[in-house]
Amino acid sequence: MSYDLIITGGKVVDGTGSAPYGADVAIKDGVIAKVGDLSGAESADAINAENRIVTPGFVDIHTHYDGQVTWDSQLEPSSGHGVTTVVMGNCGVGFAPVRPGKEEWLIQLMEGVEDIPGTALSEGMDWQWETFPEYLDALDGKEFAIDVGTQIAHGAVRAYVMGERGAKNDPATPEDIAEIKTIVREAIEAGALGVSTSRVLGHRAMDGEPVPGTFAAEDELYGLGRALQEAGTGVFELAPAGADGQDLIKAPSEMEWMKKLSSDIGRPVTFAMLQNEAEPDLWEQLLEESLRSSEQGSQCFPQVAGRPFGLLIGLQTHHAFAKRPTFAAHAHLPHEELVAKLKEPKVRSSILDEEDTPTDPAILFDGMARLVQAMTHRLYPLGKIPDYEPAPDQSIVAIAERTGASPLEVLYDYMLEDGGHAMAMMPIFNYVNGNHDAIREMLLHPQAVSGLSDGGAHCGMICDASIPTFMLSHWARDRSRGEKLPLEWVVKKQTNDTATLYGLTDRGLIQEGKRADLNVINFPTLNLSGPKMVHDLPAGGRRLLQEATGYDYTIVAGQITRKQGQDTGLRPGRLIRGAK
Repeated sequence: MSYDLIITGGKVVDGTGSAPYGADVAIKDGVIAKVGDLSGAESADAINAENRIVTPGFVDIHTHYDGQVTWDSQLEPSSGHGVTTVVMGNCGVGFAPVRPGKEEWLIQLMEGVEDIPGTALSEGMDWQWETFPEYLDALDGKEFAIDVGTQIAHGAVRAYVMGERGAKNDPATPEDIAEIKTIVREAIEAGALGVSTSRVLGHRAMDGEPVPGTFAAEDELYGLGRALQEAGTGVFELAPAGADGQDLIKAPSEMEWMKKLSSDIGRPVTFAMLQNEAEPDLWEQLLEESLRSSEQGSQCFPQVAGRPFGLLIGLQTHHAFAKRPTFAAHAHLPHEELVAKLKEPKVRSSILDEEDTPTDPAILFDGMARLVQAMTHRLYPLGKIPDYEPAPDQSIVAIAERTGASPLEVLYDYMLEDGGHAMAMMPIFNYVNGNHDAIREMLLHPQAVSGLSDGGAHCGMICDASIPTFMLSHWARDRSRGEKLPLEWVVKKQTNDTATLYGLTDRGLIQEGKRADLNVINFPTLNLSGPKMVHDLPAGGRRLLQEATGYDYTIVAGQITRKQGQDTGLRPGRLIRGAK
């Protein structure tokens, strides 16, 4: 047989969790045709993977490209980090169904919850749909660098069915619930991979209102779940009450209804789970409950993040000095000029000595400067080679104590390093007293799945779409402040495990007959650069991007989409309709 592409001489990490082994991989018609010794085999193209590892493409199940996917075929940052499949429509927010004239309301909801610039969404989206099946049809004709699957969002459905009552979180009537169930079932049957909802108090629209569905009663939640049951497929995804560290008293009861729902409808439930400082051991209880429930017929899968979950603080993001009059007077300057101005001793002194101008509670994020000022003990310089596992003595406050400067002086000067691109990390979750072993234990748990990258979202705050790269470089290779994780486990966690949860069993493994989504990685050189702010979204919208080195090739459906970290322009990715 003549193949389209052969990858020779690599060390295969196949996604099963088995130890890496030497083998060649042959691809024909977008599918893995042979794994083994292919000496002498003919092929149209070949990749020499000597001294490289070969992995399945990563399947990222927690992204928010719902708007970006309508105008962007490349889908960075995810496509630059070995990801070959993304699932969007998470956390109860999305763009279908939509009543004509209510498009801007959904944009404001997405902007408030996921920090995606509303101006970019308004300019970039063409809104060629009303119903969810029509949204899928609009995506079906597009070509992407990676595959795209989506879920239907409870918030959009509730507002579509109930109008203002739904948007304001009024209780749903039996008639409302029946219509909601019908719409969700139609979406699943059209190809949605699941339904999502949010019960997190911190998820709010730009007008301050919680996401529609935040306070939904059990009968409404069961309406969503019954739609999956009747369709016989799909995942129930949610951000549960307490996931953001607020309203923690509800966490045990949330677990109870999730277990009961999964058992009753026979479908998996996956939920965001993070370690919080108020209840630092709650995650252990939730993992134990998830495992116990699996023995009783439920399918509950906590989604965990592979590193601390928080904010990036720098000159181009939210920072401590944004509300100081002297800073505000110069904030309009081009970046290089602004950095030069801020380095002037007189300007520096004025900004550090000033009081903040009053904040407006009606403006989302207007109080971020004061938050950063109050959290300097939880701020850590990220560095040019990002350090996501800092020790407590590396905090801005600890540096200030050693140097005799004030914490704000240390932060001010650090922000101006690297041409004004230096970032500090403010871990809010998954970081208690500098101990990251909680994350390691989460990743090792058999019920936990890797997720929460939020690719495409929180554009001005984070770039956690780079977590798939970090998982390999940090946990499987570089970690020095504790035990590492086996490379084969890290690969399995973000390939086979994530694909299987969403029924995408045609991918996530290097086996004959599976889809040819692969990475060829120079493992010793796999590294992350520091996050950088760019303004390349529609209407000049900003977002943080983070590049990686070490990806020699990324292959989607047998075609090389990235070579030596660069996009090749090939677009074999398509919309995924339903489980595969």
